[in-house]
Amino acid sequence: MSDEFVNNEEALKDYQANAFRTPDGYTSDILLFAMKEKKLHVLLIKRSQTNAEGHPNVEGGKWAVPGGFVNPDEDAYQAGVRELEEETGLTGITLTPFGVYDKPGRDPRGWIISRAHYAFVPLEALVKRVAGDDAAQVDLIPVSEAFRLPLAFDHETILSDAMEKITRELLLSTKMSDFLPEFFSAKELYEAIATAAYRDALPPFEVFESYLVLLPFIERDETGRYSFNQAVNAHSIFF
Repeated sequence: MSDEFVNNEEALKDYQANAFRTPDGYTSDILLFAMKEKKLHVLLIKRSQTNAEGHPNVEGGKWAVPGGFVNPDEDAYQAGVRELEEETGLTGITLTPFGVYDKPGRDPRGWIISRAHYAFVPLEALVKRVAGDDAAQVDLIPVSEAFRLPLAFDHETILSDAMEKITRELLLSTKMSDFLPEFFSAKELYEAIATAAYRDALPPFEVFESYLVLLPFIERDETGRYSFNQAVNAHSIFF
Protein backbone atom coordinates (compact mmCIF):
# COMPACT_ATOMS: atom_id res chain seq x y z
CA MET A 1 0.00 0.00 0.00
CA SER A 2 1.38 3.39 -1.01
CA ASP A 3 1.26 6.38 1.27
CA GLU A 4 -1.18 8.14 -1.09
CA PHE A 5 -3.58 5.45 -2.32
CA VAL A 6 -4.92 2.19 -0.95
CA ASN A 7 -4.29 -0.90 -3.06
CA ASN A 8 -7.74 -2.32 -3.87
CA GLU A 9 -6.60 -5.93 -3.98
CA GLU A 10 -5.18 -5.58 -0.47
CA ALA A 11 -8.31 -3.82 0.80
CA LEU A 12 -10.63 -6.48 -0.64
CA LYS A 13 -8.89 -9.38 1.11
CA ASP A 14 -11.14 -8.93 4.16
CA TYR A 15 -14.24 -7.76 2.25
CA GLN A 16 -17.21 -10.14 2.45
CA ALA A 17 -19.78 -9.36 -0.25
CA ASN A 18 -22.30 -11.79 1.25
CA ALA A 19 -22.38 -9.70 4.42
CA PHE A 20 -24.56 -7.16 2.59
CA ARG A 21 -28.02 -7.40 1.06
CA THR A 22 -27.75 -6.94 -2.70
CA PRO A 23 -30.47 -6.59 -5.36
CA ASP A 24 -31.81 -9.70 -7.05
CA GLY A 25 -31.63 -8.10 -10.47
CA TYR A 26 -31.25 -4.90 -12.49
CA THR A 27 -33.65 -4.06 -15.32
CA SER A 28 -34.05 -1.40 -17.98
CA ASP A 29 -37.51 -0.09 -18.92
CA ILE A 30 -38.31 1.98 -22.00
CA LEU A 31 -41.31 4.24 -22.65
CA LEU A 32 -41.85 5.26 -26.28
CA PHE A 33 -44.27 8.08 -27.05
CA ALA A 34 -45.72 9.06 -30.42
CA MET A 35 -48.47 11.34 -31.67
CA LYS A 36 -51.30 9.53 -33.46
CA GLU A 37 -54.57 11.12 -34.51
CA LYS A 38 -53.66 14.21 -32.46
CA LYS A 39 -53.30 12.17 -29.26
CA LEU A 40 -50.18 11.17 -27.35
CA HIS A 41 -49.76 7.38 -27.43
CA VAL A 42 -47.39 5.12 -25.52
CA LEU A 43 -46.01 1.80 -26.74
CA LEU A 44 -46.95 -1.05 -24.40
CA ILE A 45 -46.57 -4.82 -24.56
CA LYS A 46 -48.98 -7.42 -23.27
CA ARG A 47 -46.97 -10.00 -21.38
CA SER A 48 -47.39 -13.59 -22.48
CA GLN A 49 -49.05 -16.07 -20.15
CA THR A 50 -45.95 -18.29 -20.37
CA ASN A 51 -42.25 -17.47 -20.70
CA ALA A 52 -39.74 -18.82 -23.23
CA GLU A 53 -39.35 -22.02 -21.17
CA GLY A 54 -43.09 -22.64 -21.15
CA HIS A 55 -43.53 -21.81 -17.48
CA PRO A 56 -46.10 -19.33 -16.09
CA ASN A 57 -44.85 -15.81 -16.79
CA VAL A 58 -44.63 -13.29 -13.93
CA GLU A 59 -47.40 -10.69 -14.39
CA GLY A 60 -48.51 -12.61 -17.48
CA GLY A 61 -51.55 -11.17 -19.23
CA LYS A 62 -50.90 -7.62 -17.98
CA TRP A 63 -49.69 -4.67 -20.02
CA ALA A 64 -46.15 -3.43 -19.43
CA VAL A 65 -43.48 -1.05 -20.56
CA PRO A 66 -40.94 -2.79 -22.83
CA GLY A 67 -37.77 -3.76 -20.99
CA GLY A 68 -35.79 -6.53 -19.37
CA PHE A 69 -32.77 -7.53 -17.33
CA VAL A 70 -29.39 -5.85 -17.75
CA ASN A 71 -26.62 -8.28 -18.68
CA PRO A 72 -23.31 -8.24 -16.74
CA ASP A 73 -21.45 -6.82 -19.75
CA GLU A 74 -23.79 -3.86 -20.43
CA ASP A 75 -25.24 -0.81 -18.73
CA ALA A 76 -28.95 0.01 -18.44
CA TYR A 77 -28.95 2.13 -21.60
CA GLN A 78 -27.38 -0.62 -23.68
CA ALA A 79 -29.82 -3.12 -22.20
CA GLY A 80 -32.71 -0.81 -23.07
CA VAL A 81 -31.63 -0.59 -26.70
CA ARG A 82 -31.23 -4.38 -26.89
CA GLU A 83 -34.54 -5.14 -25.17
CA LEU A 84 -36.33 -2.63 -27.37
CA GLU A 85 -35.22 -4.49 -30.47
CA GLU A 86 -36.00 -7.90 -28.97
CA GLU A 87 -39.50 -6.99 -27.80
CA THR A 88 -40.63 -4.53 -30.48
CA GLY A 89 -38.24 -4.85 -33.43
CA LEU A 90 -37.32 -1.16 -33.17
CA THR A 91 -33.73 0.05 -33.71
CA GLY A 92 -31.98 3.41 -33.84
CA ILE A 93 -34.04 5.00 -31.06
CA THR A 94 -32.28 7.52 -28.77
CA LEU A 95 -33.39 7.02 -25.16
CA THR A 96 -33.48 9.60 -22.34
CA PRO A 97 -32.98 8.21 -18.81
CA PHE A 98 -35.33 9.76 -16.24
CA GLY A 99 -35.75 7.63 -13.13
CA VAL A 100 -34.57 4.77 -10.93
CA TYR A 101 -37.13 2.48 -9.26
CA ASP A 102 -35.96 0.41 -6.31
CA LYS A 103 -38.83 0.20 -3.85
CA PRO A 104 -38.91 -3.22 -2.15
CA GLY A 105 -41.88 -5.24 -3.34
CA ARG A 106 -42.16 -3.55 -6.74
CA ASP A 107 -41.43 -6.89 -8.43
CA PRO A 108 -42.76 -10.29 -7.24
CA ARG A 109 -39.47 -11.92 -8.29
CA GLY A 110 -37.49 -10.13 -5.59
CA TRP A 111 -35.65 -6.86 -5.01
CA ILE A 112 -35.33 -5.73 -8.63
CA ILE A 113 -34.00 -2.26 -9.42
CA SER A 114 -35.04 -0.63 -12.69
CA ARG A 115 -33.60 2.26 -14.71
CA ALA A 116 -36.33 3.91 -16.79
CA HIS A 117 -35.93 5.73 -20.11
CA TYR A 118 -38.25 7.51 -22.52
CA ALA A 119 -38.16 8.73 -26.11
CA PHE A 120 -40.38 10.65 -28.51
CA VAL A 121 -40.69 8.65 -31.69
CA PRO A 122 -42.16 9.64 -35.06
CA LEU A 123 -45.18 7.49 -35.80
CA GLU A 124 -43.60 6.06 -38.94
CA ALA A 125 -40.71 4.69 -36.85
CA LEU A 126 -43.15 2.35 -35.11
CA VAL A 127 -44.34 0.69 -38.30
CA LYS A 128 -41.74 -2.07 -37.80
CA ARG A 129 -43.01 -3.02 -34.37
CA VAL A 130 -43.59 -6.73 -33.84
CA ALA A 131 -44.29 -8.91 -30.84
CA GLY A 132 -41.24 -10.86 -29.72
CA ASP A 133 -39.42 -12.35 -26.74
CA ASP A 134 -42.00 -12.64 -23.90
CA ALA A 135 -44.42 -10.13 -25.44
CA ALA A 136 -47.77 -11.52 -26.59
CA GLN A 137 -48.86 -8.24 -28.15
CA VAL A 138 -47.35 -4.83 -28.86
CA ASP A 139 -49.62 -1.84 -29.33
CA LEU A 140 -49.71 1.95 -29.37
CA ILE A 141 -52.23 3.04 -26.76
CA PRO A 142 -53.48 6.56 -25.93
CA VAL A 143 -51.88 7.58 -22.65
CA SER A 144 -55.27 8.39 -21.13
CA GLU A 145 -56.39 4.82 -21.83
CA ALA A 146 -53.11 3.26 -20.72
CA PHE A 147 -53.74 4.35 -17.14
CA ARG A 148 -56.98 2.34 -17.16
CA LEU A 149 -55.28 -0.90 -18.23
CA PRO A 150 -54.00 -3.54 -15.80
CA LEU A 151 -50.32 -2.54 -15.76
CA ALA A 152 -47.60 -4.91 -14.57
CA PHE A 153 -45.21 -4.28 -11.68
CA ASP A 154 -45.06 -0.55 -10.78
CA HIS A 155 -45.40 0.57 -14.40
CA GLU A 156 -48.33 2.84 -13.60
CA THR A 157 -45.96 4.87 -11.40
CA ILE A 158 -43.24 4.81 -14.06
CA LEU A 159 -45.69 5.97 -16.74
CA SER A 160 -46.97 8.75 -14.48
CA ASP A 161 -43.42 9.93 -13.76
CA ALA A 162 -42.55 9.81 -17.46
CA MET A 163 -45.55 12.00 -18.26
CA GLU A 164 -44.37 14.56 -15.72
CA LYS A 165 -40.94 14.59 -17.39
CA ILE A 166 -42.14 14.87 -20.98
CA THR A 167 -44.69 17.54 -20.06
CA ARG A 168 -41.83 19.61 -18.71
CA GLU A 169 -39.82 19.00 -21.88
CA LEU A 170 -42.72 19.95 -24.13
CA LEU A 171 -43.42 23.13 -22.19
CA LEU A 172 -39.81 24.26 -21.84
CA SER A 173 -38.63 23.63 -25.40
CA THR A 174 -39.72 23.61 -29.03
CA LYS A 175 -39.98 19.81 -28.99
CA MET A 176 -43.63 20.07 -29.96
CA SER A 177 -42.47 21.10 -33.44
CA ASP A 178 -41.73 17.40 -34.07
CA PHE A 179 -45.47 16.70 -33.90
CA LEU A 180 -46.77 19.64 -35.92
CA PRO A 181 -46.64 20.70 -39.59
CA GLU A 182 -44.17 23.44 -40.45
CA PHE A 183 -46.95 26.05 -40.29
CA PHE A 184 -49.82 25.76 -37.82
CA SER A 185 -52.58 27.74 -36.14
CA ALA A 186 -52.62 28.79 -32.49
CA LYS A 187 -55.46 26.31 -31.95
CA GLU A 188 -53.45 23.45 -33.45
CA LEU A 189 -50.49 24.22 -31.20
CA TYR A 190 -52.74 24.51 -28.16
CA GLU A 191 -54.51 21.23 -28.85
CA ALA A 192 -51.24 19.41 -29.57
CA ILE A 193 -49.75 20.50 -26.25
CA ALA A 194 -53.00 19.84 -24.40
CA THR A 195 -53.16 16.25 -25.65
CA ALA A 196 -49.49 15.56 -24.93
CA ALA A 197 -49.06 17.39 -21.63
CA TYR A 198 -49.95 15.90 -18.27
CA ARG A 199 -53.06 17.04 -16.43
CA ASP A 200 -54.13 20.70 -16.65
CA ALA A 201 -50.81 22.21 -17.72
CA LEU A 202 -52.23 24.87 -20.03
CA PRO A 203 -54.09 28.13 -19.32
CA PRO A 204 -57.35 28.87 -21.17
CA PHE A 205 -56.90 29.13 -24.95
CA GLU A 206 -57.55 32.89 -25.03
CA VAL A 207 -54.70 33.49 -22.59
CA PHE A 208 -52.44 31.09 -24.47
CA GLU A 209 -53.12 32.76 -27.84
CA SER A 210 -52.48 36.27 -26.53
CA TYR A 211 -49.14 35.12 -25.13
CA LEU A 212 -47.87 33.66 -28.42
CA VAL A 213 -47.03 37.08 -29.89
CA LEU A 214 -44.58 37.65 -27.02
CA LEU A 215 -42.53 34.51 -27.71
CA PRO A 216 -39.36 35.08 -29.78
CA PHE A 217 -39.14 31.45 -30.93
CA ILE A 218 -42.61 31.42 -32.53
CA GLU A 219 -43.16 33.52 -35.66
CA ARG A 220 -46.42 34.52 -37.31
CA ASP A 221 -46.77 35.06 -41.05
CA GLU A 222 -49.10 37.36 -42.99
CA THR A 223 -51.77 34.65 -43.17
CA GLY A 224 -51.92 34.28 -39.38
CA ARG A 225 -50.16 30.90 -39.35
CA TYR A 226 -47.33 30.23 -36.91
CA SER A 227 -43.97 28.44 -37.17
CA PHE A 228 -41.08 27.67 -34.82
CA ASN A 229 -37.80 29.56 -35.15
CA GLN A 230 -35.38 26.82 -34.13
CA ALA A 231 -32.46 29.27 -34.07
CA VAL A 232 -33.91 31.07 -31.02
CA ASN A 233 -33.46 29.59 -27.57
CA ALA A 234 -36.77 28.57 -26.01
CA HIS A 235 -37.31 29.02 -22.28
CA SER A 236 -41.00 28.17 -22.16
CA ILE A 237 -43.90 28.00 -24.57
CA PHE A 238 -46.50 29.73 -22.45
CA PHE A 239 -45.13 30.90 -19.09
